[in-house]
Amino acid sequence: MTMENPLLVPSALPFELPPFADIREEHYLPAFEAGMAEQLAETAAVAADPEPPTYANTIEALERSGALLRRVSAVFFNQSSADSSPAVQEIEAGISPRLAAHSDAIHLDPALFARIDALHARRAELDLDAESRWVLERYHAKFVRAGARLGADQQARLRELNAELATAATAFEQNIFADTRAAALVLDDVADLAGLSPDAVAAAEENGRALGRDGGYVISLKNFSNQTELAALDDPGVRRRLLAASLARGIESNGALAARMAALRAERAALLGFDSHAAYEVADQTAGSTEAVDAMLGRLVGPAVANARREAEALAAEAGVDRIAAADWQYWSEKVRKARFAIDSSVMRPYLELETVLRDGVFFAAGLVYGISFTERPDLVGYHPDARVFEVTDADGSPLGLFLGDFHARESKRGGAWMNELVTQSRLLGQLPVVVNNLNIAKPPAGEPVLMTWDEVTTLFHEFGHALHGLFSDVRHPLVAGTEVPRDFVEYPSQVNEMWADWPEVLANYARHHETGEPMPAELVTRMKAAENFGEGFRTVEYLAATLLDWAWHTLPAGERPDDAEAFEADALRRYGLALQEIPPRYRTGYFSHIFAGGYAAGYYGYIWSEVLDADTVEWFKEDGRTIRESGEIFRRELLGRGGSVDSMGAFAAFRGRAPEITPLLTRRGLTV
Repeated sequence: MTMENPLLVPSALPFELPPFADIREEHYLPAFEAGMAEQLAETAAVAADPEPPTYANTIEALERSGALLRRVSAVFFNQSSADSSPAVQEIEAGISPRLAAHSDAIHLDPALFARIDALHARRAELDLDAESRWVLERYHAKFVRAGARLGADQQARLRELNAELATAATAFEQNIFADTRAAALVLDDVADLAGLSPDAVAAAEENGRALGRDGGYVISLKNFSNQTELAALDDPGVRRRLLAASLARGIESNGALAARMAALRAERAALLGFDSHAAYEVADQTAGSTEAVDAMLGRLVGPAVANARREAEALAAEAGVDRIAAADWQYWSEKVRKARFAIDSSVMRPYLELETVLRDGVFFAAGLVYGISFTERPDLVGYHPDARVFEVTDADGSPLGLFLGDFHARESKRGGAWMNELVTQSRLLGQLPVVVNNLNIAKPPAGEPVLMTWDEVTTLFHEFGHALHGLFSDVRHPLVAGTEVPRDFVEYPSQVNEMWADWPEVLANYARHHETGEPMPAELVTRMKAAENFGEGFRTVEYLAATLLDWAWHTLPAGERPDDAEAFEADALRRYGLALQEIPPRYRTGYFSHIFAGGYAAGYYGYIWSEVLDADTVEWFKEDGRTIRESGEIFRRELLGRGGSVDSMGAFAAFRGRAPEITPLLTRRGLTV
């Protein structure tokens, strides 16, 4: 069987890169089943060990268990998001509740928990290093939060809830996958694309060809509400159609499902002793309490809305209307920005070519700050022809891991941008990291340059920050490796990495005209910097509306289930003072995959919570007295390399010399007035 199924044995490729060329869809289900059976046998052996529990025979044994299941899960769920198919979706729908039941079988095993509990009770007596002490704490908390202390009847209900939620999350993601593709805007007349740059028109034509619409033009939807093309399309009717298509996604297929999921999560939280799902989630995050999150968000809403209203007035005046419409905001915002700062987004695009941004921007910055280098490995095969493999070498010449870059949109890929780990770093298991970045940049016709928007450049740097978090991991235990940190801390390193996108030395190295090689004109750079805070009111309100929508769904008490998801959403936005007709939430309920399918339930606040740390850290990097490399080494050693092996806020305080301060964030977002 191992000869027929490459997933059943560790990969012999460099860094244990999965043998994608040999993996077929029919290999997944047998490998999942073998992996679950193997891990259950391994954990049963730990639970039945006649020897008294020790760190080695209990915690380390659990860390070593499940190697096959980790391997197949990493490969499969990477494919299900980046290169899905009907067969993969069918497997995912069937395996998700089984994986939830498998997790429950381990975490609700009374004999296994008894060993962990006994070790935890005498943890002060154990001769453990700091990381091992922390891992023991995390294991104990993980089992308790999974229901290990509940009675038999409560555990039975918990298993039912977890299985149903796993099934619902998969259905939600697959519904929006289908709805987003069905809602793509199809245009038959090139005149309807007036305002878009020539390369964007060519990409829409190529997209139409790829989707079987020869002679037509297709604008596929991104996963967020306000589509980027709204800033350029001249025809207000086309803009209205595009935004309407975006906002309507998932309403019918996912509205009732979202309400059901929120109710199930609330019931589960009550079963575990919490007032709401938000209270359950935040108790294990750096925020610590819902009150802390409420206080931070409450401080931001008023100033953000005031900024947005001032922006709306300026746009309405420019458009010659009493009130700017949601579909017209980005279009007129671009015109005002151009008039006020003499900067045009379309003028910037020729200086932002993907290959140059990647090699001379993202990789260059990583070398400048951390001393690492990248070598493309065309001999190593990715999971899709678009997925490129790079070997990463540390400053001292030692191997660090592999980085896979998969940057283009396609029908088989979900929207958005993200980072995955195919292999997690661990000294215990002797593994170096293999990480993946996915973006959704439209692919132009063959031979044409891939020109990016500034937002796409920032996203590339952001996601690479997650990749660095995984690549720099230097821990013993896989439980706390890389991005295995609290959800409201995980965006911090990636947000910090955005700073290098417009760092003068980095920007000058990659912002060059794709035809002439000429650098971006200095005056354009100056104007771009001057325009940084323009539109910040819109961006902050858009984000806060999504954050507080997530918060509204997940602060519901047990037993309360809204009948109408749209009405609930509208009421929540009114209640929080964010019901601005001109600014829809960045994600509406029907396509809010982050919180209903992506692990961010009651955690979307984490982006701005992490941004407090990010903005403070950017100020630290700008301080005199250290070179960039010296600062990079400190940041890598104290933050990135630690993963989740220490208390995250304690690590920040040790690195920064104090607790984080919010003033840099308020200044950055124009919220200090």
